[in-house]
Amino acid sequence: MPYTPALVPVAVPAGACADPVTVLGLGAMGTALAGALLDAGRATTVWNRTPAKAGPLVARGAAHAATAEEAVTANELIVACVLDYAALRAVLAGREGALAGRTLVNLTSGSPEEAREFAGWAAAHGLGYLDGAVMITPPGIGGPDAMLLYSGEAGAFARYRDALTVFGDPVDLGRDPGAASLYDVALLGLMWSSLSGWLHGAALVGADGVTATDFTPVANRWLAGAVTGFVSRYAAQVDAGSYPGDDASLDVHRAAMAHLLHAGRARGLDTALPALLADQVDRAIAAGHGADSYARLVEVIGE
Repeated sequence: MPYTPALVPVAVPAGACADPVTVLGLGAMGTALAGALLDAGRATTVWNRTPAKAGPLVARGAAHAATAEEAVTANELIVACVLDYAALRAVLAGREGALAGRTLVNLTSGSPEEAREFAGWAAAHGLGYLDGAVMITPPGIGGPDAMLLYSGEAGAFARYRDALTVFGDPVDLGRDPGAASLYDVALLGLMWSSLSGWLHGAALVGADGVTATDFTPVANRWLAGAVTGFVSRYAAQVDAGSYPGDDASLDVHRAAMAHLLHAGRARGLDTALPALLADQVDRAIAAGHGADSYARLVEVIGE
């Protein structure tokens, strides 16, 4: 039998936070968000297209909304985490009249352009709007390493900051509703680049019998110390558009890359990643920037 409970009100425990919350979408992330709210003693209403997904949360004390309309009208604060912006529009379609005076915190993944467009749609219907990005996987929600990015209405962020803190450290990126999505994709690119670089390094040393477990503490120390130092120093150079190569010039970097490429090829590795990096350096050097710092490559990337 499918799970189709009626909407059940939940009493707020003594000392619990004041604002009850509706969570739209109970995939892995939505379930984790709702679970964190329940763990914090906050009255929580949940809804999902597949009602059975609400069962475990209802067993923990959540109220279940049988319809999207019941979910939207249950509370003033609505947190959405669905497949995409089109899915969110479909959930809210036909319910625009019930949105005025409420606030939507949209943690659905999408582009900055989608976020800005949706913010305009929300404003037209009197719906407060924050766009957000979750920078942790579902098991980390509510933990010490959880960081969530938000952008949009300053008043909405200030009003519901305590509720958002339940999920993790809430970082306010300002009034541009597209900022959270913009940072999200930029940070994901950083993550993938770092992970791929680590995997290439693990494969390289592994070819000579070094385990990834032995390699990783040294790699982490290098990343946390020298590499983060480079990033902090180069940020000012990027903003100034001036790239003094007083720590290491592109000519020096390119010579070291030749060693990396040689070592990888000698061990039969895929060298597409270091070859890509070397190509960017070659382009900058060919343009006469060999004496500049690695930060000069931001202009190559931006061409």
